[in-house]
Amino acid sequence: MRKQIVAGNWKLNNDLAQTETLITSLKAQVKTSAAEVMIAPTATNLWHAYNSTKGSGIEVIAQNMHFAENGAYTGEISASMLKSVGINTVILGHSERREYFNETDETLAKKVDAALAKGMRVIFCFGEELADRKSGNEETVVGNQIKNALFHLKSADFQNIVLAYEPVWAIGTGETASPEQAQDMHAFIRKTLADAYGNDVADEVSILYGGSVKPANAEEIFSKPDVDGGLIGGASLNAEDFFAIVNAF
Repeated sequence: MRKQIVAGNWKLNNDLAQTETLITSLKAQVKTSAAEVMIAPTATNLWHAYNSTKGSGIEVIAQNMHFAENGAYTGEISASMLKSVGINTVILGHSERREYFNETDETLAKKVDAALAKGMRVIFCFGEELADRKSGNEETVVGNQIKNALFHLKSADFQNIVLAYEPVWAIGTGETASPEQAQDMHAFIRKTLADAYGNDVADEVSILYGGSVKPANAEEIFSKPDVDGGLIGGASLNAEDFFAIVNAF
């Protein structure tokens, strides 16, 4: 059975004191939920966040990592370094990494391989821009992003892959794909997986929606049969809003 997941991507927000304050609020809100609850603080606060959330039911995950194990890559963090501070899940391929840091499908394939080699779980992000949606090319773009970065993997590797569809035009804009648009794309993604790896693999991979999910729309989006949760941006910085989304299941 597919896991239901709500992951909060804090992006470049919250210093150490702010991280502790938000975690305290989150721990006060967390209750038994059908969904796995994750938060992704900035890298400098991962160790503190990991220790602060032990036993709370909240998993601390990373926003990014490098594909190299070590070497002359100033400012980068490896899978082993993340594992050494208790982090077992990493977000890769977020649209902001693609746009601002020029991450390519080839680079992301190497990052995915490095994470899986260390036994980590990957939340792999992808999605089309507004021009792709307007021109009707959204399925081609999304299909190629998935195939180029992931379809060299073995079937068993997908046990540690979570997919996150994030229409770029709906991130931080206040725009949201309609629940029907989200479901249509998620169904296409699952069929793309099934065509390559079979229904057994496709039916077990969780596919999250990431694009301006809010308490007001989460329940309707999560009710769709191929939407297994959300990768949440701005709303994850408010404990009450975040857990309203978690409890939308």
